[in-house]
Amino acid sequence: MDAKCGQNETLVLFLAYTRLRWGEAIEKRVGSLDTLRRRVLVQVHSSRVGGRIIVGTPKGHEARSVPHPSFLAEPLARLCEGKSRDQLVFGDGITHLGTPSSRDGWYDYAIRRLQTADPSFPRITLHDQRHTAASLAISAGANVKAVQRMLGHKSAAMTLDTYADLFDDDLDAVTDALNDARSRSKASAISATLSPGRSIEFEVLSTTGL
Repeated sequence: MDAKCGQNETLVLFLAYTRLRWGEAIEKRVGSLDTLRRRVLVQVHSSRVGGRIIVGTPKGHEARSVPHPSFLAEPLARLCEGKSRDQLVFGDGITHLGTPSSRDGWYDYAIRRLQTADPSFPRITLHDQRHTAASLAISAGANVKAVQRMLGHKSAAMTLDTYADLFDDDLDAVTDALNDARSRSKASAISATLSPGRSIEFEVLSTTGL
């Protein structure tokens, strides 16, 4: 999907892999990125009201530091070239990007092209990307507290309520891990109780049928 979005490829990837909301992403300033540590500082959120950009605190009213994968470091650095720390990362550095139109925006255009090529391709909205990214993080083994911080949820309970089914899959992994631990423990106990002489005696008795 990313290649279909042309010049906005980095923005699409950024949204998908940082789990930021649209209003948080378009408000990113050069100074809020740390490409060496691969961190994005989220302190503000912007929204368009009556044709004007209103800047406020993020949903939940708490700042957070969000990691991004290393492959995004270079394209993000390119977007920041020639810009001051106070300028916007995405766009021309001064004007906030508008939310893609529901009918003729660049994002929807990319989705329509994909659906033309594959009618089964789902209609993914910008907000769907956030949920998809969260699902990928959970599948990769991220714990609920880490996912909560990335998404900016007010509490871990909110994250669990939203993604309870995905975290349920962890129960199988926990059960398997406990089973493996039990097997290793039993094997260690048997090995510890058998002295070298005892082991040989056991083998002899086994082969003689006694």
